Amino acid sequence: MIEHLVTSGQFSLDGGTWDVDNNVWLVGDDREVVVIDAAHDADAIEEKIGGRSVKAIICTHGHNDHVNAAPALAARTGAPILLHPDDRVLWDLTHPERAPDGPLADQQVVLVGGVELRVLHTPGHAPGAVCLHDPVEGVVFTGDTLFQGGPGATGRSYSSFEVIIPSIREKLLVLPPETTVHTGHGDSTSIGAEAPHLDEWIRRGH
Repeated sequence: MIEHLVTSGQFSLDGGTWDVDNNVWLVGDDREVVVIDAAHDADAIEEKIGGRSVKAIICTHGHNDHVNAAPALAARTGAPILLHPDDRVLWDLTHPERAPDGPLADQQVVLVGGVELRVLHTPGHAPGAVCLHDPVEGVVFTGDTLFQGGPGATGRSYSSFEVIIPSIREKLLVLPPETTVHTGHGDSTSIGAEAPHLDEWIRRGH
């Protein structure tokens, strides 16, 4: 079971602030779920959870718009917040007073409601960016690593175009082409729809 809601707020980094809409994903069953990216609105996310047990709050990366509601949601649900350690520097910009509860590591498997989510470390948009792959359902949650139309932004601190391209090529484009890509912002896509454009992305340095 995959559920989705959109929350709205602001992304801030390097002295700038932008209004953004974020995708929040719930994966699990009618008893337990994980929340992927607790963005902006703990009330709306808690309502979507609907009293189910929350196994974990998984952060695809540490940018404030993906983690700003995580501590409040963790306090309400008792769920641990999981973040790749390489993104602690970004997390601390938003939550210096509260550490994540546990790490994420490449190839780690998170179990929830009979679903296995495999962690893929995909640095580039952020040093500790991760994607979550469910091979049974043929779905990958890419955060801000891969969108419909190309890679996530790499023009700000702690990001690198030269790093994100190998992450996408080696961790994501090797997945079956029919794999659905659920992103951190905007519409979903598929591996097959995005893979043919890799060389174009490289040429334009997007």
